[in-house]
Amino acid sequence: MQHEPVVTEEIARELGLTDEEYQMVLDYLGRTPTYTELGMYSVMWSEHCSYKNSIAVLKTLPRSGGKLLVGAGEENAGLVDIGDGLAVAFKIESHNHPSAIEPFQGAATGVGGILRDIFTMGARPVAACDSLRFGDPANPRVQYLVKGVVSGIGHYGNCFGVPTVAGEMYFDSSYQGNPLVNAMAVGIVRHEQTASATAHGKGNPVMIVGSSTGRDGIHGATFASVDLSEDSESKRPSVQVGDPFTEKLLLEATLEIIREDLIVGIQDMGAAGITCSSCEMSAKGKSGMDIDLDLVPIREEGMSAYEILLSESQERMLVVAKQGNEQRVKEIFEKWDLHAVTIGHVTDDSMVTVRRDGEVKGVVPADSLVLGGGAPVYHRETRRPEYLDTTMAFRPSSVPVPGDVSRVLIDLLSSPNIASKRWAYEQYDTSVRTNTAYGPGGDAAVIRVKDTRKALSVKTDCNGRYVYLNPRKGASIAVAEAARNVACTGAEPMAITNCLNFGNPYKPEVYYQFKEACAGMGEACRMFGTPVTGGNVSFYNENPNGAVYPTPVIGMLGLIADIDHITPSAFQQEGDDIVLLGQNHDDINGSEYLSRWHGITGGDAPHLDLDEEHRLHGMLVDQIRQGRIRCAHDVSDGGLAVTLAECCFIGEKRIGAEVTLPVGTIRKDALYFGESQSRVVISCASDQTEAVLAAAMDAGIAAQRIGRTGGDHLVINDDINLPVSDIAKAHGDVLEHMLESR
Repeated sequence: MQHEPVVTEEIARELGLTDEEYQMVLDYLGRTPTYTELGMYSVMWSEHCSYKNSIAVLKTLPRSGGKLLVGAGEENAGLVDIGDGLAVAFKIESHNHPSAIEPFQGAATGVGGILRDIFTMGARPVAACDSLRFGDPANPRVQYLVKGVVSGIGHYGNCFGVPTVAGEMYFDSSYQGNPLVNAMAVGIVRHEQTASATAHGKGNPVMIVGSSTGRDGIHGATFASVDLSEDSESKRPSVQVGDPFTEKLLLEATLEIIREDLIVGIQDMGAAGITCSSCEMSAKGKSGMDIDLDLVPIREEGMSAYEILLSESQERMLVVAKQGNEQRVKEIFEKWDLHAVTIGHVTDDSMVTVRRDGEVKGVVPADSLVLGGGAPVYHRETRRPEYLDTTMAFRPSSVPVPGDVSRVLIDLLSSPNIASKRWAYEQYDTSVRTNTAYGPGGDAAVIRVKDTRKALSVKTDCNGRYVYLNPRKGASIAVAEAARNVACTGAEPMAITNCLNFGNPYKPEVYYQFKEACAGMGEACRMFGTPVTGGNVSFYNENPNGAVYPTPVIGMLGLIADIDHITPSAFQQEGDDIVLLGQNHDDINGSEYLSRWHGITGGDAPHLDLDEEHRLHGMLVDQIRQGRIRCAHDVSDGGLAVTLAECCFIGEKRIGAEVTLPVGTIRKDALYFGESQSRVVISCASDQTEAVLAAAMDAGIAAQRIGRTGGDHLVINDDINLPVSDIAKAHGDVLEHMLESR
């Protein structure tokens, strides 16, 4: 029998609680907590679990409406109705700090955790996506992180058997010491087979299912709620270790007990382990639990109540079974070679009681530990960052227009932020389960919904540089571009999930970025009718040199009503007309061109008009459904010239183009390389062009025929005349050469 330390204010501080929060614990309990109880509060009130510094702002986002079946934060993942009795569960989360310390396992367990959030909803995962940020790819440490993260994502997804179909990868010095690793998963479920993360019904058995419990990951939630520092390597024990083969078994067993209607509720044991699952399920069901930790299958000797409760060992679930079904649940999990052990029962006293070695180690009010209950909520100070005065002072007239734009185009195509990410996604199985219609490399990925004519379009998107330059507009652009990407595939944007990566919220400048970004995100989501289904806030993304770019990653879900409307990004046939939808602007602000060619991160975020953007989405999807558009590719990083180049070579065929763009009204570099929003390059048969132009006019969208597909060169005015093979080569193996240079 182990003896616990006597709790003091100093111990509370060591576990991450402030003096005020420790006093709140005393007030809730009416006494000094046991060490086990203090550990429970310390993890549940960490930023990672409680959202104490963000929840007040998050509540201002549009969190209901549309085709949502559950509100944001109500369940393990968002749930969206797609008709025919089917729903899509999807969510994105971060695993940034673990990946900075142990990139392979950090990324792998990030994938595993988000997949569990999907199948605890009763949904079978059909796709995974990611969003990655790193420092300078020429840096050996960054190369180590990139290789480890990509390998970890590929290992877990491939072994589990889910296609990794979309993602993004950016490089910037702001992420040098703190990479961002965001993982998204998508699943499909019938309405009547969904499950809830709840506990109710006095006497119903509480079961732990899946793997045994070890000491890996203890205080992982707390670790994710502090800045990275030079001694963070010592936190390696806080990084969990995953087993995708066990998770595959857990998936099948979990879906089986849900289909047989054997349970009241189920929740993944992610951050804070048993503590989080028991408290959140009890609070949601307005009930309690009595748990005997002596019954928990453990794989290490001498584990204390504190360690068992806070362990974040992977591939585990907490299940509340319907009374009398325990044996059937056990039979199903044993069939899949997994534990299913009754460790307690549901109570009606709203308390979570935990026992170990025959003693009561803790009795806490479930509601006092959880988000939306007794967890603290803070409204932090904001201050407009001083750097904005400098960046906003940039004037395009201060930089020269380059004389050789062909050279600039080749250089931009070879930028790590624009160049092909084939080196990464070829390590992923993108077609397992045979539903993938379009995988990585295009505007968005498309997944067929089996036994229907429907398909899902999914995309992750955010340009952190834009958000750095203008947090509100930059976050709106993240939503707009994600929606534009799925619209380019023929999908109607439906809803988003988000992963909000920021620095230390106690710094007023960082909190200003966060609050403004949420405001911009909300404005865009309201305009597009894409409510926020939930997601993740990741603060403390800092290193000794400062915070990362504010990076609110958007995971967008779109629905294609008929698979005949699935639209590729690249030119499909020679002799088609090329049409530009949207207006070019005299704008090089925040562009990859300005950063790479001139070494300047400055100006405002690029031009955006949300109403114009929304009209563009509607017109584009309508014309695709009319069968008038053969391909569609949005104008984004690198501008119009890069978009036209990509249309020539990212498809199965390599088809050139001859393009004439109006010159003289705006700077030549803005015309070719500016990143103003709400523009899409499309191709269509020549007998469809006039109808498309008329539809654009009716929608109030600028549109012009700018050229024709054909040949083996990309020709733009008298400025660019390059073989498609040359521009494809510039775009092709850059990343592999950089990362494999040592």
